[in-house]
Amino acid sequence: MSLRLWVAFGIMVAAATGATTGAVAWGAEFAGPGPGVTGNDTGGIFPYSPAVEGSYTEIAEAHCARWHRMAKVTSVHRKYGDYVSFVCYDRPGIIH
Repeated sequence: MSLRLWVAFGIMVAAATGATTGAVAWGAEFAGPGPGVTGNDTGGIFPYSPAVEGSYTEIAEAHCARWHRMAKVTSVHRKYGDYVSFVCYDRPGIIH
């Protein structure tokens, strides 16, 4: 199957199940920021929410831990529609 068919199938599965992780699993990660963390091994963003106030660092650390890296929250815009951004950096003594 071609890549276009796989992506289309992934988007249909996500729409049918109501899950955004289905689209990511099928290669539609280019779809842009979603309801969760969007990023890679250098950092990322996630939507601002007062419900998780104080947990921003933990969310960023959980994302960066996938690549055995540490996290630092770089900005928090306390306004609906804005994002919390963070960077992932190497732990001292680890070479990638």
